[in-house]
Amino acid sequence: MHYTLRQLQIFLAVARHSNVSRAAEELSLSQSAISTALSEFERHYDLQLFDRSGKRLQLNSIGTALRSRAEALLAQADEFEQLLKGKQALGALRIGATQTIASYLLPDLIAEFFNRQGDLPLHVTQGNTAAICAQVLNFELDVALIEGEWSHPDLQIDSWRDDELVVIAAANHPLAKKSSLSENHLLGADWIVREKGSGTRQAFERAMHGILPNLKIRLELQHSEAIKRAVIQGLGLSCLSRIAVVEQLQNGTLVSLNVPRRDFRREFYRVERKNKYRPALLQQWLDFLSDTGG
Repeated sequence: MHYTLRQLQIFLAVARHSNVSRAAEELSLSQSAISTALSEFERHYDLQLFDRSGKRLQLNSIGTALRSRAEALLAQADEFEQLLKGKQALGALRIGATQTIASYLLPDLIAEFFNRQGDLPLHVTQGNTAAICAQVLNFELDVALIEGEWSHPDLQIDSWRDDELVVIAAANHPLAKKSSLSENHLLGADWIVREKGSGTRQAFERAMHGILPNLKIRLELQHSEAIKRAVIQGLGLSCLSRIAVVEQLQNGTLVSLNVPRRDFRREFYRVERKNKYRPALLQQWLDFLSDTGG
């Protein structure tokens, strides 16, 4: 074997940052050490892994093809080192989740997982669908749970569980006592919606096909809790996951409105990077998600 784990670490750090200086900061090495190790690695195998433009190094097709294998090798090496140290070979699991899942499903899921497996090292990152998928793609997250539909040739995206959006209003809103909402009601209302890039916004726009350009979007907010507060204050209608508004529907501060002939069903998805090595803890989490997918 003519390459070292340190060379793989350097290759991956440069791939993550597209920059030698930032890779050097991550690994606590000098820039010259990073450049020398990378050059020796490429020269030994007569390969060019990056396209160079000034200080920016962008992975080329060869580097991209090797990246997932290098990530897997380092993950296995880390697992092996934990065994040598007499520790359980699990490592830390990096989970990503979109806003609704992170706020209203993930805490209970993690609690149940800990009850089954014991306390284990988990790191959770929250964001919208676009941001979370980008982090999975860039090997920053091991697995993610998302609300929006997404597609990328390097991502494995599988259905996880069903969900449904509901149109909500404050209990004293003029439309709250309507038995159903017409198209004119929808067009005449002010709307408070999630930001573009979120799965909830994507599902809302799909449900409102045909009239979407004419809806009056009064506010765009990044968090469901902020949206619920705005709706309760009478600033407009909104459309959120039913799991996000269960408490408010039960205590009567919000009411759900009947909107015939509009489909508010959607799915939640599980996302992984293709060809990624699965350490023991990741496999346990994936098996648990399969059991609890519903």
